[in-house]
Amino acid sequence: MMKALLVMSILVLFSFSAGAQTILNNTDSWYMFSLEYELGFIKLFHHTLQIGEGTTEFDYISRGGQEILFPFQRFTASVTLFDHHTFRFLYQPFRIETKTRVYEDITIDDVTFPAGTNLDLVYGFPFYRVSYIYDFRITDSFSLGAGLALQMRNASIIFEDRDGTGLSVSQNLGPVPAVVLTGTYIFPGGFYLAADVTGLYASSAIINGADFEFEGSILDASLRAGFPLAAGIESFLNLRFFGGSAKGTSENDDRLWSESVGDYTANYIATVTITMGFVLK
Repeated sequence: MMKALLVMSILVLFSFSAGAQTILNNTDSWYMFSLEYELGFIKLFHHTLQIGEGTTEFDYISRGGQEILFPFQRFTASVTLFDHHTFRFLYQPFRIETKTRVYEDITIDDVTFPAGTNLDLVYGFPFYRVSYIYDFRITDSFSLGAGLALQMRNASIIFEDRDGTGLSVSQNLGPVPAVVLTGTYIFPGGFYLAADVTGLYASSAIINGADFEFEGSILDASLRAGFPLAAGIESFLNLRFFGGSAKGTSENDDRLWSESVGDYTANYIATVTITMGFVLK
């Protein structure tokens, strides 16, 4: 959290310097760079996980300590070419560590944790996303955009008995394509409203060419209200829904010790975030 506050402070100080606008961009250029940072909190409204057939469907909110608010942040770098073509790189950290006491036997993958076990839980699902968006300039104040995105999930899910007798680890790295839709309306004075939706529902046959049934989805939808602070910088408030799902039985051969033993997985998550951020142009 201290590092995040430091990043925000640097952006603010840098933005009010006399050369902030010319360091990143020249107003007559055919390209424009922008850097974006947002900081706030995330609230999980639904989160369940099952690894292995016939095992426990674990509710992270009622059983796993995820009923409270957690810090949330995002980093984005973009370049726009010829006023219409935007390439966007996003990194979203997402790692929630909680502790809980098990009040009934649960089985995660091939490990059973008996009632009375004290568990350390890690749900790590940070991702990297590259997007291309074409901006349709409807008017000087109103624009719509559409494009494609490729997201790399970087999942690490851990259940660990605090006395060291039981451990379940499930890690996975893989690509997730998606469709992007955007819209922005700028009011007189520079205040603007913007919507951004990235999402897809598909089977693995579409996602990565697998020949077995495995369904998955992502939805990252935000509504933003922003306004200019000074030359080259904007501030904004952002309300976001972020969620996803994965369900199916993998037919891939187990190659890594950090992969789950059970081939069946069902993972559902739905969250809302509220953040404040800055855009440096």
